[in-house]
Amino acid sequence: MAGKTVDGEGLDIPDRIKALPVRRTGPIVAAVIVALLAAMLVQGLVANKRLDWPTVWKYLFNEHVLEGVGYTLLLTVISMAVAIVLSVVLAIMRKSINPVLRGVSWFFIWFFRGTPVYTQLVFWGLFSVLIPKLSLGIPFTDISFWSIDSSVVITAFNAAWIGLALNEAAYLSEIVRAGLEAVDAGQSEAAQALGMGRSLIMRRIILPQAMRIIIPPTGNETIGMLKNTSLVLAVPFTLDLQFQTNAIANRTYKPIPLLIVACIWYLVITSVMMLLQQQLERHFGRGFDARPVGTRGRRPPYDPPYPGKSEGEPHDDVSKLNQATFVGLNA
Repeated sequence: MAGKTVDGEGLDIPDRIKALPVRRTGPIVAAVIVALLAAMLVQGLVANKRLDWPTVWKYLFNEHVLEGVGYTLLLTVISMAVAIVLSVVLAIMRKSINPVLRGVSWFFIWFFRGTPVYTQLVFWGLFSVLIPKLSLGIPFTDISFWSIDSSVVITAFNAAWIGLALNEAAYLSEIVRAGLEAVDAGQSEAAQALGMGRSLIMRRIILPQAMRIIIPPTGNETIGMLKNTSLVLAVPFTLDLQFQTNAIANRTYKPIPLLIVACIWYLVITSVMMLLQQQLERHFGRGFDARPVGTRGRRPPYDPPYPGKSEGEPHDDVSKLNQATFVGLNA
């Protein structure tokens, strides 16, 4: 007669199979190769004297470099804030029942996505040449109640963030529109049945649920915006990080170490942004993530010890995932 083994819960199982783990040599070999290549890369970077690491550490916290970091962050924050607000407006206009609003939104997106951001920044730098004065008066006449030189309003800094924001808004609007359309239509119908207006439905029902789809690509666009600030020399704006490191390199005739300085600061800022993006994704993803349920989805000690189990039943066989995709929102 075949022998019997006893499992951890005290049940006798005849002819129980003792499965041996499958040996997977492929991942181990791949890991060794990748680790070896990474070690070779690090060794090559550290040991290469042409990179001039002493100069890198000398200028890493230079006052001009830190000033450039500050202006780069300021440009990124202002441009993204304006772009996000404008993109939401453009996305709502694209979904409007008014053909004029839809047409204006489509033209804005078509124009700013179809032309290079560098070219747009050059035009914004020439704004005061193209339009010397900004005035307020009666359209299509020469009557003006108030005017000001455009060079006073559209400074190099303002031209830089306006150009970056308008270009980014065209891309973000499509991301926002995709997020809005991903929300089930039944959510709007249920809100309308409760007597909620269109604007209230958008603010309290649609946008909160669309955020979990909008946040990841918006985080990528923010990182892209950080790097696009290096193009503001086209305006020209000469206080950003890239220009400051280039200026030092031109004075010291050491371009490579100063490029490394710029790379280090961009990597540090990008790493912080990635952490913030991860936290935002977790916040707006609450209620949508699959999670274990049952005894394996709880942490011991259980109270009661094994809910839903009678004497003699295995107590650890619950291994399911909660696939619910609905999150409750209060109006």
